[in-house]
Amino acid sequence: MAAVTSAPARSGLVLTALILVAAVANLNLSVANVALPDIGRAFDSSQTRLDLVAIGYSLGLAASVLYLGALGDRHGRKMMLTIGVALAIPISILAAWSPSDIVLIAARILGGVSAGMAYPTTLALITALWSGPGRTKAIALWSGVGGAIAALGPTIAGAVLEAFWWGSVFLVTLPLAVVALVLAVLLVPAHVNEGGGRVDNLGGLLSILLVGALVLAINDAAVPGAGRRAIVLGVIAVVAAALFVLRQRRAASPLYDLRIAGRRTFWVAACAGIIVFGSLMGAMFVGQQFLQNVLGYSTLKAGLSILPAAALMVLVAPRSAALVRRRGSRLTLLLGYVFCLLGFLAMLLLWKEDIAFWRVALAYGLIGIGVGLAGTPASHSLTSSVPVRRAGMASGTADLQRDLGGAVLQSVFGALLTAGYSTAFAKELAGAPAADQKAIDATQTELENSFASAVDTAQRYPQYAEQIIAGARQAFLDGDRWTYLAGILAIAFGLLLVFFAFPKKQREIELLRSYESADR
Repeated sequence: MAAVTSAPARSGLVLTALILVAAVANLNLSVANVALPDIGRAFDSSQTRLDLVAIGYSLGLAASVLYLGALGDRHGRKMMLTIGVALAIPISILAAWSPSDIVLIAARILGGVSAGMAYPTTLALITALWSGPGRTKAIALWSGVGGAIAALGPTIAGAVLEAFWWGSVFLVTLPLAVVALVLAVLLVPAHVNEGGGRVDNLGGLLSILLVGALVLAINDAAVPGAGRRAIVLGVIAVVAAALFVLRQRRAASPLYDLRIAGRRTFWVAACAGIIVFGSLMGAMFVGQQFLQNVLGYSTLKAGLSILPAAALMVLVAPRSAALVRRRGSRLTLLLGYVFCLLGFLAMLLLWKEDIAFWRVALAYGLIGIGVGLAGTPASHSLTSSVPVRRAGMASGTADLQRDLGGAVLQSVFGALLTAGYSTAFAKELAGAPAADQKAIDATQTELENSFASAVDTAQRYPQYAEQIIAGARQAFLDGDRWTYLAGILAIAFGLLLVFFAFPKKQREIELLRSYESADR
């Protein structure tokens, strides 16, 4: 096995190639959010299907990332990376020209699987190719630029939607994917500190079933008439989790080493990252719909509203790496959580009808600072807690931070938004004048379904259009309060977890040294 050096040859170019590969996945994560209202109108989609379009990519990535990361560790990380980027090209084309929202959901899930091949490999290669302070800086750039590109997705998608149809947002990554593929083939080293032995294929299949069932169960929880399906999916997730743990305890070469996962610097960082990155994706998911549906922003203006978050993430990430070295991961994570909490409080208290843009920018900017601060220590703690030969496990978990967090919190936020919107609109309809009752009876299900359905109904009943749109906006505002409160509770829980469970700097150093010694 080749010795790990402080940095590879042509390290700047190699890191650029890896960041570009990650950028393809990060951009695809968020481009759909701005297009959701247009997609809803194009297919007359329910809020549930729009939620699935939004989370489909995260669902595919999160469900597959542990298994694919292990396959990369065993069979070649560079091979998995290039296959994943190559597959992203035809899948993006399928998404762009989907004939129905069902096909679009399927394309989004397949796109997530292709990203599951490429995205975890980027961090695994950084872990294998860099060591010491150089690795921390590389992870900071990977995390900060990746998060910023994900946040820039709505801006780019909004600009494209000004001139083209909704499907064009899924084509914006094609030039980037081609460039990333060429650079990866030419620059990224192959077979660096990769593990041997067999891959736990059964454990991999169980991990896919576990994550997929969990996310879908949460997504269905608040859907009218889907309670039984949500319960069945929840039971499947619980059974799959039990079988997965049992399998990992007994397997000779486990897919996910529970001994390593039980290390404090690993499991606390994993949970912390899930909440932080999930909060970012959830805020973008609900926020983009708020900006377009309630404030009436164009797709471009709604996308540009994300710029404060993207810019601050890039500015803060390198400073986060320096703060980790000076003060430790715990303090850096806590600071990130504080800023994320302030961002959600700003959304809850300041985001109303007819607000000035500075209130939007303030909330997004605070979340951008929070993610920029927390992203580096979350990923750094994971990769520092495992032997290099198991880098796929650490990188897979780091990706789960983003993708499972995004899928779960977007599902939770979407479910709460659906429930809050439907409840509020039902109350408004109940108080409508008796003279309008005939029109209400004919359209009540559509009006309560989603904002997009209400807009479509308003176009068919122009005499009631003003009342319908006003009611839909108020119902949306009532619904999104629920989501912001859920975000505040999730972040507060994560902050307390890090405060009480993550070791302080000196203890963190001692633990990491002991882990390294034990792994040898």
